[in-house]
Amino acid sequence: MHNRLALGFILVTVLIDHIGIAIIYPIMPDLMRELTDTDLAAASLWGGVLATSFAVMQFLCGPLVGNLSDRYGRRPVMLVALAVMALDYLVMALAQSIWLLVIGRIVAGATAATFATASAYVADISPPEARARNFGLIYAAAGVGFVAGPVIGGLAAGIDTRAPFWIAAAIAAGNAAFGWFVLPESLPEDKRRAFTLARANPFGAFRAIGRTPGLNRFLLVMFIYTTCHQSYSAVWTFYGAERFGWDARWIGLSLAVFGLCMALAQVVAVGPSTRILGERRTVLLGFCLDLVAFGFYGFITSEFMALLLLPVTGLASIAGPALNGIMSNATPDDQQGELQGVIAAVGAVAMGLAPMAMTGVFWAFTHEGAAIYLPGAPFLLSAVLMILSIAMLTMRGRAPAAAANPAPE
Repeated sequence: MHNRLALGFILVTVLIDHIGIAIIYPIMPDLMRELTDTDLAAASLWGGVLATSFAVMQFLCGPLVGNLSDRYGRRPVMLVALAVMALDYLVMALAQSIWLLVIGRIVAGATAATFATASAYVADISPPEARARNFGLIYAAAGVGFVAGPVIGGLAAGIDTRAPFWIAAAIAAGNAAFGWFVLPESLPEDKRRAFTLARANPFGAFRAIGRTPGLNRFLLVMFIYTTCHQSYSAVWTFYGAERFGWDARWIGLSLAVFGLCMALAQVVAVGPSTRILGERRTVLLGFCLDLVAFGFYGFITSEFMALLLLPVTGLASIAGPALNGIMSNATPDDQQGELQGVIAAVGAVAMGLAPMAMTGVFWAFTHEGAAIYLPGAPFLLSAVLMILSIAMLTMRGRAPAAAANPAPE
């Protein structure tokens, strides 16, 4: 019962966290054009700069935060992350220059550990056979937040461009206050380990986690997979505005449908799929569905078809929890925070490189005078990368084995 209540709070935390993140997506094109006084194609490049600056700090600080949670517990790390997130949205609400927005994202990226720490929390309270399923619930909570956030943001944008930031700040602050009173600690004292700077930097953490046989290849697959999915977060708003002429409300609606499909798939499909197919085949199924979706979005010109394809993109999201489950089950209990920090760092590298690449590709194929007009070009790049991911997943090699967790000292 205690674990069930703890899992429930973590899911609510992730839900509210992603409402706060996704609530600002619908206003990004208008906000970038407002602050930079440029056209849509050039504004998309500034959107890439914001995403990259955030991701760089996640890469540098993700392993640090993961190691701190292995030493001091998950609860304090999550509460600090939520408090800083609230302050970040206040900065963005008040910012009158693009550079202040960039600084705000840098500060936020340094402490944006909520999702990684939540994953470590779930690993703490879940038996190995249930980890992929429970990771699926976390991803689903993020998906529900991804549904609600754009809807709220799209509606609030009708009041003022900055209104979504004020709402996001209030949501994050309220959740931090709630967590202070009800969130229990999940990592017992006897399963904690000493904190060392040698393992708290990204490269030291990668070396420590990489000692698990076969894990490096799966981390590389996770990197490519995350890179592909950045085509949605990096260019979907600009793609919808350019290809279909969508405004903030239509962008918010499309993102809401995508998030709903993703959440349903992760609640309903991850458990049965991993039970019937196993974790590795579940990842492969998700990758193949992604390949189909990216290929279609590269060329379609019908907004009806774009919306009709969203359930396929949602079902493809079963790959993420299954891939996380494979790696978590191969990692000892006292390194779960470190593993999730490394996964966060891998994701941060992808989120740092991919938005610049994806928005750059979008600009190259949409700016005035482009040799070939193709707004879906970033999705075609993602399709090529998914082929590489499938090849790496199916290649022969040693897969991570279940960890032999050390006895408490």
